[in-house]
Amino acid sequence: MDFSLSPEVEALRLRIRGFVDQRLIPLEADRASYDEHDNIQPPLLQAVRAEAKAAGLWALQMPKHRGGGGLKVAEMAPCYEEMNRSIFGPVVFNSAAPDDGNMIVLEKVATEVQKTRWLQPIVDGAVQSSFAMTEPDGCGSDPSLTYTKAERRGDTWVITGRKHYITGAGNAKHFILIARTSDDERKGLTAFLFHADQPGWRVVRRIPIMGPEEHGGHCELAFEGLEIPDENRLMGIGDGLKLTQIRLGTARLTHCMRWTGLAKRSLEIAMEYASRRESFGTRLIEKESVQGLLGQAAMEIEMSRLLTMKAAWVIDQGGFARNEVSMAKIVASEALHKAVDTALQLLGARGYSKDTVVEWMYRYARQARLVDGASEVHRMVIANALRREGAEFFAWGKPAHG
Repeated sequence: MDFSLSPEVEALRLRIRGFVDQRLIPLEADRASYDEHDNIQPPLLQAVRAEAKAAGLWALQMPKHRGGGGLKVAEMAPCYEEMNRSIFGPVVFNSAAPDDGNMIVLEKVATEVQKTRWLQPIVDGAVQSSFAMTEPDGCGSDPSLTYTKAERRGDTWVITGRKHYITGAGNAKHFILIARTSDDERKGLTAFLFHADQPGWRVVRRIPIMGPEEHGGHCELAFEGLEIPDENRLMGIGDGLKLTQIRLGTARLTHCMRWTGLAKRSLEIAMEYASRRESFGTRLIEKESVQGLLGQAAMEIEMSRLLTMKAAWVIDQGGFARNEVSMAKIVASEALHKAVDTALQLLGARGYSKDTVVEWMYRYARQARLVDGASEVHRMVIANALRREGAEFFAWGKPAHG
């Protein structure tokens, strides 16, 4: 594996870094930039999105013919990392969850007609999207526990059931829905597309969370006879679990890419403060205990970057990288928490206040160990693969389990 970037990707990375430094980080210091849920104000978002699009920094994960950047997965990693040096970055560049994962999976599996109707408006930034899978009494990390039903009546599917913690659902117009179409263990789920304006469903509530939260929040949804034409089914009947696996693999990895950027930014803030703050006769940065904290956090960030890039490389080679993604997800989420916690500790009361973005990062970082599969679930996935594969688990080159 070669970690050097091509001249084109390196130039792109530097352009993103410049945009983040010059346009986005200054906005973080102005409370007028935030909405009531601690995210960037929608009118301001539209303005800086237009600037990012004009600068050619838009939807880099999408093919060029769709208006994107056409990057491979391993090329996305350094760019996403730079984007999330700002807490506003990913959404500005149209590379934030859940739109990011939804765009990637639709580009992979949707028909050309479906791409024109359902994908392109997301790529253009004209609509937000949502992925409705998690349920109050069932599906979380285990999609097989899906109880929302899709019953076929001629050329129409009728949906009944409930979903919750559906990211962005309050603002989304385009939805991907996972529902049960049979009791088959592996082929019992099917994926569908629906529009927010269709009758037969509703947002029950926007669930209050520790925050900060994405535009549209995390919502509970009720399906009370939503009718979806069969033409809006994604993939085949019974392919819902397969679609979920396709989507979540890369989506988890793009989380890791973004988290490394946020973790690096937290250390930048901590290093700047520790380099000028004096205590008991010396600057903080000179104290061995402080150096230990910073060194440990930096090491864990680098570990997460290496695992993320390996997983990206496997995907670019045509593999699924299930184990590699699980490893990256665990390490990157915990490295983010470690780095932000270190920054907050070194900044003291300043870090706990809203005078810096560190407290925002701290609240955000705690969810990283939960979203898209808790760390414990991913450790179980890795352990089961080790049991199956034995010594081959550690094979060099592209893994067999890739």
